[in-house]
Amino acid sequence: MQRRFIQKFLGNKRIIPYIITCGFLVLSIFLGIGIGTVRVPFGEMIAIFGNHLLHLPTNPDQMLSNIVMNIRLPRVLLAGFVGGSLAMAGAAFQGLLRNPLADPYTLGVSSGASVGAVIVIFFQISLPFIGLFTLPLFSILAAFITIFIVLFFARSIEPSMKVETIILTGIIFSSFLGAFLSLMIALSGEELRQIIGWLLGSVSMRGWSYVWIILPFFLIASFLLMLNAGELNAMSFGEERAKHLGVNVERRKLLVLISGSLLTGAAVAVSGTIGFVGLVIPHLTRLLWGPDHKHLLPLSLLSGAGFLILADLIARVIIQPAELPIGVITALIGAPVFAVILMRRRFEGRG
Repeated sequence: MQRRFIQKFLGNKRIIPYIITCGFLVLSIFLGIGIGTVRVPFGEMIAIFGNHLLHLPTNPDQMLSNIVMNIRLPRVLLAGFVGGSLAMAGAAFQGLLRNPLADPYTLGVSSGASVGAVIVIFFQISLPFIGLFTLPLFSILAAFITIFIVLFFARSIEPSMKVETIILTGIIFSSFLGAFLSLMIALSGEELRQIIGWLLGSVSMRGWSYVWIILPFFLIASFLLMLNAGELNAMSFGEERAKHLGVNVERRKLLVLISGSLLTGAAVAVSGTIGFVGLVIPHLTRLLWGPDHKHLLPLSLLSGAGFLILADLIARVIIQPAELPIGVITALIGAPVFAVILMRRRFEGRG
């Protein structure tokens, strides 16, 4: 009976993508934790996890235990949550907008979140009783304000909020907010290095507090997107066809936009601006495993998490002991892939 179950399990083609993607993510986590200025052997890593998570009497090395539990594990988890959030939001936006070149930054949400964070840094704002959490909370709030303004203007221009109108409105606001960011940078003095560093993106020196900040937003928004996976499948064939299938297009579109923006805003809030993850990972996932959003969304989440963990690993070891911003690594990888996607679409259009 067990043998029959295993054969049936392995024979299910839908399981294979999850096995491969989960394996990639687990490998990325162990590499991200084990490799660095101080190497942590795999056996020692298992002993540390056994001691801290399962309370087993494994007696791990205290120095390595401190490095893993207080420095690398929260950093790896934060990179995973950020990468997964951006990739899942990108997959949702690409399905909603029916455009594989769309990503979480299309609607200006990232620019809005960046403006909120830069304002906190520029004016050195620190709210009472919040302290360290002032920056991410301002960033998330600015992201929500941006998406609601974009949707308000899109609805004012066209009540049905067609995809083309939303994209155009998002691009306009993104350009405006980008100009505002440039103005803030030009006027900054001692804060210039901190602002530039934040805009380039990083998960360095964040700690467990930032993991707890992003976690609730990640869980809520991911759950909402998965609830709308079937509707995304319908809307990917066009809004008129989705209406004929019984989908409340305006309501579902609003839910997807808000959920994707929540994921993007929370990710930008804790890590800064990290580009190309939400563009490249969903596109590659769709090419490998198909366009069904019931599987595309979770597979993009897992792949994005593993990708950003590896990108962060490269960023911190390539020029040791110094570190590169993680946004530089994702841009160096993502830009060529983006160019290939553009060329492929052009050749397909000619064919």
